[in-house]
Amino acid sequence: MRPSGRELSEMRPVSIETGFTKHAEGSCLIKMGDTHVLCTATIEDRVPPFIKGSGLGWVTAEYGMLPRATNTRMRREAASGKQGGRTVEIQRLIGRALRAGVDRVALGERQITVDCDVIQADGGTRCASITGGWVALRLAVNKLMKAGDVISDPLIDPVAAVSCGIYAGQPVLDLDYPEDSEAGVDGNFIMTGSGKLIEVQMSAEGSVFNRAQLDQLLGLAEKGVGELVAAQKAATA
Repeated sequence: MRPSGRELSEMRPVSIETGFTKHAEGSCLIKMGDTHVLCTATIEDRVPPFIKGSGLGWVTAEYGMLPRATNTRMRREAASGKQGGRTVEIQRLIGRALRAGVDRVALGERQITVDCDVIQADGGTRCASITGGWVALRLAVNKLMKAGDVISDPLIDPVAAVSCGIYAGQPVLDLDYPEDSEAGVDGNFIMTGSGKLIEVQMSAEGSVFNRAQLDQLLGLAEKGVGELVAAQKAATA
């Protein structure tokens, strides 16, 4: 039995509220159970120096957690003068994931920055950030298209992410914090709406896993991502 009482293949409740902030070109508040992330997308008519003049666009991301997103207060990273290694790793992951669904030629020489701020954490914050980040990106690109600033849609395929792992010896979908902290195997699956893999992060946290278990987790991830993509499309319709 899972701590939440969910079935092994059952996602937490998912909701996506778009237009959550006034000023960003695209924004949403995504809730995956008790994990809540504010995602905003900002369009800028510039690109990083390493692609300037190439005609290619760029999508990047920044990630952070509010001090009381967890059950004890975390010190703001700005107070220590630098980002932690976990923060840097996650925001690079979000950027890589989102770029995989973008035709950078069609986007044109502009940059879209997706900010993911975790308001409340209960496991799976990077997955919620990627899933909500795509919604914010979709809304920002819709504004570019409406204004005629891009000719064809630069978003090739939706991108979403979900965690899967082995908890109490059973493969489970969408781990919350009680499961994540006790899981023998923990993984994050980032996929496109058409079912292609972008990135898989898997690690043995207390027990090793075999090919059959990996296949089971991949099957769960495909189911979860399918549900998340449906929620993304409903939110941006």
